[in-house]
Amino acid sequence: MKKTRAPKLSSLRDPLPTAAMPPARVARPVRVAGAPRPVRAEKNSTDNVDEQRVYHLTHISNLAAILRDGCLFASAALTTRPAVDISAPATRESRRDALVAGTERSVAEYVPFFLSPNATVWESIRADAADAADSRLALDAHGSEAFDFVMLVSTVKKINDGLVATTMTDASTTDDETPLVPSLVAVTDGDAAGTLTRFGATAATAERMLQTLRAEADGAMILEAELLVPDAVPMELVTLIGVCNDNVRETVRGILKSSAFKPKVAVYPPWFHSSADPQ
Repeated sequence: MKKTRAPKLSSLRDPLPTAAMPPARVARPVRVAGAPRPVRAEKNSTDNVDEQRVYHLTHISNLAAILRDGCLFASAALTTRPAVDISAPATRESRRDALVAGTERSVAEYVPFFLSPNATVWESIRADAADAADSRLALDAHGSEAFDFVMLVSTVKKINDGLVATTMTDASTTDDETPLVPSLVAVTDGDAAGTLTRFGATAATAERMLQTLRAEADGAMILEAELLVPDAVPMELVTLIGVCNDNVRETVRGILKSSAFKPKVAVYPPWFHSSADPQ
């Protein structure tokens, strides 16, 4: 028999060759009959709040003026009051006095949006509740039927992107070298003028507040919550106008004819009927 020579090592650090060993087999766990199957770990999913719809309620009599302005203006920026104002004078005053947490700006400097088409304030109007039930409402608001109102709808992403775009436009049209800080929305877990209301007024805290509201088991807080947009909301950011019936839709379409803005007009009766109405 021929002798096999040991392989020559190129250096003392070269490892000696070894026979390839097959990988060790891992024993599978034995499943006992009747025992529950193991649950596979699921990937953590983060709630995407960008697609959260937001709703601004206004009387149909106000729509033509809003379209002429091209914006929904915050209460503090209005030079004349709306044709139909659902806010009681005391409500307007309290919102002027209340500050958005973490800022030096009053709540009245923000355009308010509901986070649900069934928000508590709107339900008070839909149900034609007594004014004592919600002191935030003006007396004449109850002189209007629910179908006299319209819902201007957008999304969190649409509004945030619009604020960023506005900031970039402002930066390109000014000679000031001071960097412009993007305006931020704020989110509340209740009436923005309430003394116990909590705010999310930074990008991170607003997102966490939205996630908390959306994850709440009984969904009660989201009916009280608000999303606040500083100064004004351009009508380009309104993607949908919700109305009660076909007659109102035709009226709104007529108002839109003379406007440059062409949001979708959709009939959605559930938004305009009280929860107390028979189904």
